[in-house]
Amino acid sequence: MAKTDIGPLDYKTMLPPVISRNYGKWLYHEILKPGVLMHIAESGEALYTVRAGSPRLLSTDHIRDICDIAEKYCDGYLRFTSRHNIEFLLDDKSKIDPLIAELSSRNYPVGGTGHSISNIVHTQGWVHCHTPATDASGPVKALMDEIYEHFTSSTLPAHVRIALACCLNMCGAVHCSDIAILGIHRTVPKPDNSRVPNTCEIPSTVASCPTGAIRGDMKNKTVTINDEKCMYCGNCYTVCPAMPIADPENDGISIWVGGKVSNARSAPKFSKLAIPFLPNNPPRWPEVVDAVKNIIEVYARHAKKHERVGEWIERVGWERFFTLTGIPFTDAHIDDFDMATETFRTTTQFKWG
Repeated sequence: MAKTDIGPLDYKTMLPPVISRNYGKWLYHEILKPGVLMHIAESGEALYTVRAGSPRLLSTDHIRDICDIAEKYCDGYLRFTSRHNIEFLLDDKSKIDPLIAELSSRNYPVGGTGHSISNIVHTQGWVHCHTPATDASGPVKALMDEIYEHFTSSTLPAHVRIALACCLNMCGAVHCSDIAILGIHRTVPKPDNSRVPNTCEIPSTVASCPTGAIRGDMKNKTVTINDEKCMYCGNCYTVCPAMPIADPENDGISIWVGGKVSNARSAPKFSKLAIPFLPNNPPRWPEVVDAVKNIIEVYARHAKKHERVGEWIERVGWERFFTLTGIPFTDAHIDDFDMATETFRTTTQFKWG
């Protein structure tokens, strides 16, 4: 078959030799210490992985530095995880400690494995996104500075996955993370009907609304919004730049808890609302950092070993969760949207806090 430049390259051509030789023939893996994994193959060969934290947004110079380290210690083989960690892939155990020493000298934290907090997966935020209600890199940096020790150690009841999405369109994994930081808009878009005819296709704009809140006037080339139906998702702005939704005074952050993707011990779970609104206070977002840190510390004190955040909450009850964390329960926690009855807890059994 002729070679083309269409589509991605075959990943198997870029695997470390030890992985290629033992592809699909791995017996087990162990975590030797925080940030260091060992995979053992049927052949007896071992693959060692050293995981280091990294920002999501990287300069080309930074990437070259990372590649230089990989060339020095692991023949250039490394990978980036879905949570923006760097994993250096080695087949020589004697190179692990020198690699960690060099990473430490360059201020790369090693960890994020086992019962720890891995790097926070997040979206674009103010750097690039067109519909953010908050920044992404800013709150993540501020939070990880405060919970750094949970990345480099493995002392939590289970691993904790944190995600941030800067708006409800959530290109971050906020719907299924142990703790989720979600930017929220609280005001409806403001159509500029002087621009709509020249910048927007009205049928597509109307169709973009998941709740049917937009009504188009094809004769006058204008759009109107039913405020009662709007859920502030900003999806309309994606297809119609003449409907801006950003509002510096009212945009902010909500905190969600209890989600997970894993099918181990219990079924996957969606995240649920814990804190309806916190203000945007850059550059360090103190309210958000304090709120998330509080949830982590309460979870660490009260959860059983191997118990994820959502499993702990379901065991003690949501009433007890709000009591232990000191988070006030308000009417904003009650789902009153269309189809909400499918998510209501309909049992008469309550676990009073």
